Amino acid sequence: MSGRAPTERSLREGVIAAALAMNASGINRAKAGNVSVRWVSRGFDGFLVTPSGVAYDRLAPADIVAVGLDGRAFGRLAPSSEWPFHRDIYRARTEAGAIVHAHSPFCTALACLRRDIPPFHYMVAVAGGRDIRCAPYATFGSQALADAAVEALAGRRACLLANHGMIAFAGDLDRALQLAIEVESLAEAYWRALQVGEPVLIDDDEMARVLTRFASYGRPVPRPGAGKRERRTPTA
Repeated sequence: MSGRAPTERSLREGVIAAALAMNASGINRAKAGNVSVRWVSRGFDGFLVTPSGVAYDRLAPADIVAVGLDGRAFGRLAPSSEWPFHRDIYRARTEAGAIVHAHSPFCTALACLRRDIPPFHYMVAVAGGRDIRCAPYATFGSQALADAAVEALAGRRACLLANHGMIAFAGDLDRALQLAIEVESLAEAYWRALQVGEPVLIDDDEMARVLTRFASYGRPVPRPGAGKRERRTPTA
């Protein structure tokens, strides 16, 4: 790998690819939801986000809108109406490199019941905590919704939005999309369990152990001797 930073064009193409993949995976449909990626370049500090009201399969890289952390938008189209919570998540969470917002069916069903996803399964920890919270309801695109989302995401990488959908973020687009898919899978499993009864929840001590193990989840195994200087045999 070259290790070079991605170009603006590649980031714009990545946003479109993630939006198309979001729909192809079944966690979103039509023009609902939105996707963004953090972008810092030449004095610009902000993100690139899908525009408002355009079908993802009709997007071109130039249609992706740049929005600064000061709220100023640059582009030929208007940014997604949900740009305030993208901005505020990037402001609050320096580790956030990309955000996926979807109206995924099972997350949305639980959100309409205003239910958190509790520790019914250890994989809930993939979102960073012992549960996945549901943010209180607020009008879409409002500052109130942005505030509610940031609060629900405290110590977490995903949340539900009451009567709305879900948000997931990660360090890059691929991981943000995979987390969104995982959270939707968990929401489906929880919803199905609720059809039979209330699931037995994992206790706090066990979730703490799970979270500790998740701290290294998915990381490469270090090679023996990695990071050490090569030892050379002295010569006469």
